[in-house]
Amino acid sequence: MRLDVVTIFPEYLEPLNVSLVGKARARGRLDVHVHDLRAWTHDRHHTVDDTPYGGGPGMVMMTGPWGEALDTVLADGYEAGARTPALVVPTPSGRPFTQELAVEFSERPWLIFTPARYEGIDRRVVDEYATRMPVYEVSIGDYVLAGGEAAVLVITEAVARLLPGVLGNAESHRDDSFAPGAMANLLEGPVYTKPPLWRGRGVPEVLLSGHHGRIARWRRDEALKRTTAHRPDLIERCPPEAFDKKDRETLSLLGWSPDPAGEPYGRFWCRPKAVEQ
Repeated sequence: MRLDVVTIFPEYLEPLNVSLVGKARARGRLDVHVHDLRAWTHDRHHTVDDTPYGGGPGMVMMTGPWGEALDTVLADGYEAGARTPALVVPTPSGRPFTQELAVEFSERPWLIFTPARYEGIDRRVVDEYATRMPVYEVSIGDYVLAGGEAAVLVITEAVARLLPGVLGNAESHRDDSFAPGAMANLLEGPVYTKPPLWRGRGVPEVLLSGHHGRIARWRRDEALKRTTAHRPDLIERCPPEAFDKKDRETLSLLGWSPDPAGEPYGRFWCRPKAVEQ
């Protein structure tokens, strides 16, 4: 996979050289190119922004530098043999970035990121390149950052770990929270390792039992508990067939009950009072 990032803060992307992303680059799974947007400015101040039409606070990133930068990035990529690019625009007004979208990105051969600063990029830039390639406007959460570089790091790490040969265990990501394809996207429960006793705190006995069936049931119950506590909306969205008899017993003990107006068990669960908002 080829990945290009155009930014006014190339140094912000240094973490792309470490951890899983760094391993993916070292193994040739990820070809990363970071570009300084100011290289495509033509004044002594290297100006990339101007005041917004219509008035208002803040500044808007200009079309000129972005257009020249993206044209060059596309030309260089095509010359190097890359094909079928997609533009990823980190923005608070974009669609939520999910594990499902991470999988979709991991299956694309070339991603071009445009992390913005100030009030964002002149809309005409996105509209122009949408005529040449797919454009994904993506948000990593309901909050506002000073710029999109942090979002690039988040998205890249989520995507890189899905590339073949990056994780030590190729099956690791299949059990992730939010892994696509699962009927019930539950949060993962707690995990433990050696030593068996630390500061008076032991490991749950079931994990030392060697009984795989009991361990699997315990982990499932812990996932249901954690999801109830932190993301009850995930349980509400599950279809009825996502929960077996034991799941329903656990959910009942956690305070869930079938909604009398909906299907019994499953999609129309009523939230426990303890987590109602």
